Amino acid sequence: MEIGVSSFVETWPDVTTGEVMSHAQRLREVVEEIVLADQVGLDVYGVGEHHRKDYAASSPAVVLAAAASQTKWIRLTSAVTVLSSADPVRVFQDFATLDAISNGRAEIMAGRGSFIESFPLFGYDLSHYDELFEEKLELLLKIRESEKVTWQGGHRPAIHNLGVYPRPVQNPLPVWIGSGGNSESVVRAGLLGLPLVLAIIGGSPLQFAPLVKLYKEAAAHAGHDVSKLPIGSHSHGFIAEDTELAADKFFPSTQASMNVLGRERGWGYYDRARFDAARSFEGALYVGDPETVAQKIIHLRKHVGITRFMLHVPVGTMPHDEVMRAIELLGTEVAPRVRKEIDRWEAAGEPAE
Repeated sequence: MEIGVSSFVETWPDVTTGEVMSHAQRLREVVEEIVLADQVGLDVYGVGEHHRKDYAASSPAVVLAAAASQTKWIRLTSAVTVLSSADPVRVFQDFATLDAISNGRAEIMAGRGSFIESFPLFGYDLSHYDELFEEKLELLLKIRESEKVTWQGGHRPAIHNLGVYPRPVQNPLPVWIGSGGNSESVVRAGLLGLPLVLAIIGGSPLQFAPLVKLYKEAAAHAGHDVSKLPIGSHSHGFIAEDTELAADKFFPSTQASMNVLGRERGWGYYDRARFDAARSFEGALYVGDPETVAQKIIHLRKHVGITRFMLHVPVGTMPHDEVMRAIELLGTEVAPRVRKEIDRWEAAGEPAE
């Protein structure tokens, strides 16, 4: 069971002061968070790609490379790379470079993107949203497969027997599919035999169990060894020494962010009642003391089949020292509890549901 952190490197206004942190400061902070995550024994850190004022990381590979030379063990991934509006050649080169700097710890998490700012920025038509992703994923996998590439598609100039460099340390360079729960993307990942990450940020996490089953069925149908395909989740959360303290610290910035996005997307008002319901044992918020969060992760592993859990922290802007403490608790208190319990029931042959 792998446990890690994901961040979108937000620069939302501080909920107390209204001040907005500079992109430069937040980027430096997130590098410190990655270094700490490595030191406390976490398995993976993911940085999401966005192209708007309230997010600082438009180039995850550069951010991760800044941390690569200061870390030893932690895997470094995008979360996600918006592949639809990117050039797969450049994506591969960036992450192969990161793989070299980190000595084989880079991963690409490819997604279609739930934000659309990158499409007009790079000159793409949103009416081609789905076909762009399919075509560019095909090219990315072809580059991964072979040093010399010949390829032709409808949205990018053709490539005729050209080399793509540098080549990564890992062969193959890991490529995961990030999905918000779309059955089509889950099936695509299964058929291609690619690891899957589900964004479990609302409702009941157990509702994702049928999607995991669908993914495994598609992978088995295509002849892939399902036992070797990891399945990840990305969920909002926060950890403190006391559960109510964790909730009180995490709610203000979460509410502010959710209501800004809610106004953009037509969601209902996010209040404390919705927040408290989501942090219940069956909810999608992983907020509480180490034991509470550990038990929820174990529940997710046992009943949904997740083998990699990524805690998304912070949501919005929170004090850097509080985020660092949450990461420390995740590595030193939560992860050992989860691994020990999973080892116990797997050794006893207790089946996952």
